[in-house]
Amino acid sequence: MTNLLILGGTTEANALAKTLADQGIPATYSYAGRVDNPRPQPLPVRVGGFGGVEGLTRYLTDHAITHVVDATHPFAAQMSTNAISACREAGVPLVALTRPAWRAQDGDRWQHVSDIGAAVTALSGPKRRVFLAVGRLHLEDFAAQPQHHFLLRLVDKPDALPLPDCEAIVSRGPFTEAGDRALMQQHGIELVVSKNSGGTGARAKLDAARAMGVPVLMIDRPILPQRIELSNVTQVLDWLAHSGVNLGV
Repeated sequence: MTNLLILGGTTEANALAKTLADQGIPATYSYAGRVDNPRPQPLPVRVGGFGGVEGLTRYLTDHAITHVVDATHPFAAQMSTNAISACREAGVPLVALTRPAWRAQDGDRWQHVSDIGAAVTALSGPKRRVFLAVGRLHLEDFAAQPQHHFLLRLVDKPDALPLPDCEAIVSRGPFTEAGDRALMQQHGIELVVSKNSGGTGARAKLDAARAMGVPVLMIDRPILPQRIELSNVTQVLDWLAHSGVNLGV
C-alpha cells in the first residue's frame, strides 16, 4: 500500500498536498521544525522535528512510509541532508520538489556569496541602506555590521527588532516589481541582500533592483548530497507512477 511523507512548509508542498488529496493518495504532511501558524492541509499533518537521521529513519519504518517527497525550503539544508540519509538507510525512495534557482539576467549586478556568514562579512565598509531579505532566523547575525540601516520585510510581527538600526515591514507575498520598486525608492535602498530561494513569489525585489540599478548580494544555495530533483507537481506524479504508485485510485 502506498503511504507518502511530504516534508513541507512551502508553496510547492502545499500544491502537491492538494493534488494527492484530490487523487486519494495516502500521505502525511510534515511541518518540520519551528512553525508558528501551520497552514491547514487537506492531508494528515504532523508538526515538529524527527530527531535527526535516526529519528526520521525510525519514523519511516514505524509508519510504513513508501515514498518521501522533500518539498522543504531550498535553504533547509539540514532537513534535506537528513532525509537523504534516512531514506537510504530505510530503503525508501526519495525525490525533491524544489523551485529552480534564480539566475542573473542582463542588467543584474549580483555579488555571489556562499552562506550567511559570508554575506555578513561582505557588508563590511561604510554605512548603506540595505534591504535585508533573508527571513527572520538569521537576522541577528547581521548585528555584526551595525553601521548599516536595514529594512526588514517579515511575514509575522517581530517581538523585538533584532538589529540596532532597522525598520521592519510586516507583509506577505507574492510581491510585484512595481510595489518593490516603490518600497525601495521610499527607503532609499542601496543594496539588496537575498537568499537564492527561487520561485516567483519573492522575485520582485530582484526585478526591481535590476530596473533601479541597485546591486544584490546573492546568497547561493547550500550544496547537498546527490538526489533526484523535480520542479513541479506533474513531474512528481510521473515519478510516483514510475515507482509503482496507482494514481487516481
